Amino acid sequence: MKDYMAEAEIIYSSRKSLGLQVTQDGRLVVRAPFRMSRAEIEEFVREKSGWIEKHLERVSEEARTAEDEGALSYEEIQQLADKALKYIPERVKYYAPLVGVTYGRITIRNQRSRWGSCSAEGNLNFNCLLMLTPPEVIDSVVVHELCHRLEMNHSDRFYREVLRVFPDYYRWHAWLKENGGSLIRRMTAGAAR
Repeated sequence: MKDYMAEAEIIYSSRKSLGLQVTQDGRLVVRAPFRMSRAEIEEFVREKSGWIEKHLERVSEEARTAEDEGALSYEEIQQLADKALKYIPERVKYYAPLVGVTYGRITIRNQRSRWGSCSAEGNLNFNCLLMLTPPEVIDSVVVHELCHRLEMNHSDRFYREVLRVFPDYYRWHAWLKENGGSLIRRMTAGAAR
């Protein structure tokens, strides 16, 4: 069995439980409470070796897919942002009354880690790479962010509202989880050139 602890980055904080993350570049990050001993962390990582392996394989697959599809140029990213500026506000306008909320400014960004966000003031941000996904994925992200106008969390109540408005949410959320990493890698590869 591979020793993942040898290369893991451990970040201590006031959190209450241990957490693992495999980053886009294939690094293992362990988030641990201040009081946690090194031995307890090592045991946790050993127990999670299957999960770690699965996620490392996924990161490798995303990298291969992004390489096969090619990096997005600055011009292509700009074109996606222009398309998103025309398309996404229309979807927000359609879904806002169904959710029963108002919203503020809509901004399109080329983010490397988020597909959308909602501020406390009701301003909405969306990733231009959504334009490379099926329309249902865009709608699922739009509904997700609009539902944050009702619940600024990911509670059961929040997801009940999301599913009320968009019953296929989990299907398209899974699509984005499965394919989104390779899309983001295409952008970051283009930005690095």
